[in-house]
Amino acid sequence: MEVYALIGQSGTGKSYKAFMVAKEKNVEYIIDDGLLIGGTRVLAGKSAKKEDTKLAAVRRALFRDANHRKVVKKTISELNPEKILVLGTSIKMIEQITKALELPLPCDSIYIDDISTDKEINSAIISRRKEGKHVIPVPSVEIKRDFSGYFIDSLKIFKRKEKNLEIMEKTIIRPTFSYLGKYEIAKNALVQIIEISLLQVDGVEKIKKIKIESDVEGISITAELIISLKDRLDLILTDAQKQLTEKLEYSTGLNVIKVDVWAVGLSHLEKGLLIPSDGLLETK
Repeated sequence: MEVYALIGQSGTGKSYKAFMVAKEKNVEYIIDDGLLIGGTRVLAGKSAKKEDTKLAAVRRALFRDANHRKVVKKTISELNPEKILVLGTSIKMIEQITKALELPLPCDSIYIDDISTDKEINSAIISRRKEGKHVIPVPSVEIKRDFSGYFIDSLKIFKRKEKNLEIMEKTIIRPTFSYLGKYEIAKNALVQIIEISLLQVDGVEKIKKIKIESDVEGISITAELIISLKDRLDLILTDAQKQLTEKLEYSTGLNVIKVDVWAVGLSHLEKGLLIPSDGLLETK
């Protein structure tokens, strides 16, 4: 197995450049901040960016936790890759990671200063220090469930190669140990956001009841609605699910696991009569 190292101080843009280096070296797997990444997927590990303190984040990135280390080592053994890229802030950190995972020492070390301009590095440092932004080199869908309650955004990179346009997606987060990290939303405020989002859906007349269940992976929502039949009932309810999920994830950063909407009454368009339904119509 050949191990390559990408080295640079914290916040200088290593994760942003990781895909580029991996492609140039024909490397399929990347180890970055506690994660084993293959292509655009997280294959094993837990991100150091999810830890509550910088010290805990460093320990996670160095695979000091026995269970974490065991899972990643097992996955690497099963994959048996020819090449792997390891990201670190120094040669010493790279050596600690490779030792923990029982990998060979690097055959080649690439420094961020050699692949990024001073302007790119300064821009990355400013983004880290002023806005607390960190990059994870995988699409948002890969980590959204693990980072519910964090500010998450997608970063699409468009790169033209000859006649083809390549699109790579990375994820920007603000971890807990950043001053713009994890936050709490009062349940009443969340209910109001849900109500406003649903009432903006064409055909939703009134909200009768909202139920919210939450866990570490995100939230599940059940809403009982009064519907005015401006369109087919199933289309209105499907639209309500889609719009609520999109608006809630965008405005709060929470991962929406599931949205169930029920029509519990119909509003007559011409006479303004409210017709309660005997049974509930559910869409999931």
